[in-house]
Amino acid sequence: MSGASGGEERPPPNWILQHPAYQQMKDLQVGDSAQVHAAFLVYMDLTEVRRWKEVSCVKSPELQVVLLEAREKEGAPTLTILPLPAHQSVTHKSIRHVLDRGFPMLLCAVGADSTLVYQRMTDGLVTPDPPVGPFQDAGRRQHRKRRQQR
Repeated sequence: MSGASGGEERPPPNWILQHPAYQQMKDLQVGDSAQVHAAFLVYMDLTEVRRWKEVSCVKSPELQVVLLEAREKEGAPTLTILPLPAHQSVTHKSIRHVLDRGFPMLLCAVGADSTLVYQRMTDGLVTPDPPVGPFQDAGRRQHRKRRQQR
């Protein structure tokens, strides 16, 4: 029996184009369909995989891109995410525009195979957080035998 006559529901072939979030991003009319597609993939990752809260999309009129705003968890600060196709270059000026919005920023490079790479961007130099984990000093050092020279 075929899937259609067997009572199974198949998603439409272009389900992305019909998704309400994608439609909302298209309605922002940024003009770059590759960037809109990248923004949608990041939106889906944040909402469905990472379960971030309050994910929304906004237009940056200066950059003509779709930006995402989200919280990693309830009560966390709002972050601005700049999703860009990996082949698209980014300038200091564009990063400055996003940082000037007043929220911490994540740059997300979206590969042709839908791989997502997030990079936290800061306004200036920031000391990194110390490593997290159950690290313990073993209290012993490895000793290497010295070769005797003759």
